[in-house]
Amino acid sequence: MAAPNEIIVPQLIRLIGSPDAPVIVDISIDEDFAADPFLIPGAFRHPHTDLAGLKDRTAGRACVIVCQKGIKLSQGLDALLRCDGIVAEYLQGGNLGWAAHPDAPRLPAAALPPLMDGATLWVTRHRPKIDRIACPWLIRRFVDTQARVLFVSPSEVVGVADRYGAQPFDIEGVFWSHRGERCTFDTMLDEFGLNTAALTRMATVISAADTNTHDLAPQAAGLLALSVGLSRQYRDDNAQLEAGLAIYDALYRWARDGSTEGHDWPAGQQT
Repeated sequence: MAAPNEIIVPQLIRLIGSPDAPVIVDISIDEDFAADPFLIPGAFRHPHTDLAGLKDRTAGRACVIVCQKGIKLSQGLDALLRCDGIVAEYLQGGNLGWAAHPDAPRLPAAALPPLMDGATLWVTRHRPKIDRIACPWLIRRFVDTQARVLFVSPSEVVGVADRYGAQPFDIEGVFWSHRGERCTFDTMLDEFGLNTAALTRMATVISAADTNTHDLAPQAAGLLALSVGLSRQYRDDNAQLEAGLAIYDALYRWARDGSTEGHDWPAGQQT
């Protein structure tokens, strides 16, 4: 029987990628992490000895605590957090249990950009449409929930990246960009090890909309229409990004749970 403060791998898989996902804290010891340097998507590393720092960092949000095997480290820290009134669970089986599950993606730690003031920092062209909203959505939902995105003039992206230590994306000649016929969203899926069935299905729609190849996915025309409309609705790129996250949250749930569902009128009409 599962403990009341325990979460199992399939349950956590369902939560990751949603706007209400818990904070995932990896407290595995350095030796264990060095031997297997992968993270659960969205997780960050934190020492198990720094309870006060963790409480500041999570700001009272619900947590899932992960150690290597899901035993003494994670269960102990989980219990300490719960003593202080914080909703917390530990992952059954820890990182080893996650790695053993066939549907659980693992993010290579080496792919993560360095943190700037506690978060990854990204920069791209202003007036975003598709890739430049889809990629920040992917980063915030699966890589770094606190990631910051700078929108600047196209000619200044590389310069801003150099001056501020940001990661330039979706411009020509940088690492995080289109590769051949595949868009920047595809590049991020590859580099972050996130080629799940749902995200790959999403990527097809995003790429088709972003490259005007709507024959690849009938949903692409709709995504383009929504994206153009959203860009006309907002003057502020950051406000547009925040609004656009909801579109990609919905697209993800369609790709994960509803891609075979259709609609007709009248309801139940036989054809």
